[in-house]
Amino acid sequence: MEVDNNTIYCKLCLTDCPEPETSTLCSCECTFCVQCLRQYVPLAIKGGAGGAITCPDPACKNTGTLLDSEITSFAPGDQVELYQRLRFERSVQLDPNKAWCPVLDCQAVCYVTPGTEGKPTPVPCPTCHVVFCCACRGPWEDGHSCSQHQPLMIPSEDSGLAGTDTDAVIKQCPVCNVYIERNQGCAQMLCKNCKHTFCWYCLQNLDGDIFLRHYDKGPCRNKLGHSRASVMWNRTQVVGILLGVSIIVLVTSPLLLLASPCILCCVCKPCNAKMSKKIKRKDKKTSDSPA
Repeated sequence: MEVDNNTIYCKLCLTDCPEPETSTLCSCECTFCVQCLRQYVPLAIKGGAGGAITCPDPACKNTGTLLDSEITSFAPGDQVELYQRLRFERSVQLDPNKAWCPVLDCQAVCYVTPGTEGKPTPVPCPTCHVVFCCACRGPWEDGHSCSQHQPLMIPSEDSGLAGTDTDAVIKQCPVCNVYIERNQGCAQMLCKNCKHTFCWYCLQNLDGDIFLRHYDKGPCRNKLGHSRASVMWNRTQVVGILLGVSIIVLVTSPLLLLASPCILCCVCKPCNAKMSKKIKRKDKKTSDSPA
């Protein structure tokens, strides 16, 4: 009985795996062991928000994407269903001619009149028959006026829709309009779809607020969701990191300035040529000397 000794190097686990235990992706022809792909694909589904699952090799020249059949092979059935649902939701969010019904008990896919994307236009829901504005998702009324990027509306007993609610459990990202649910915890939100950081209550941009000073004043004062001590500890850590980097730069800068002539001298080609000539002369004299 012949033994197959052919092995293939897997860039994920950094080991040589037997060829039968590996799989080659169809789109880019990169090869990985099956065990690594079975770990990678479920993680990519959870963090990908329905986007295409790309080749796990960051240096892949073809930037390949996994086929549906490959995702089905390397992920459990529940993860495959999750991926299909997220992909469908993403396709609706990215399609300017489609919109979700803002009634939470409905959430049907509605169709926007072509050519009116972003403009205040009434959109009827085919399921619950509520008419809402395609721009702000508010109830459509005569003389309707709206503002973009309002939080998701919560159903009310009267109209099935409600106005803005700072305590809403589900809201939309102010950048990409993806629906986000907050059960508890910090009010500083990070959208997994577009990586935008914002305040849950007022939807203000927090991308550059590393000290979270937004929660020191205004209507969101003391609404971060953490104790004052934890906020101060977070700021102390940030300040400590910045001070540490600054001290390292200040200490190393004079040393680099002092060592720069030596570095330049080592790099200088004429100096290297002179040193090599001297070494050759010494070697020649040594070889010419009588034994």
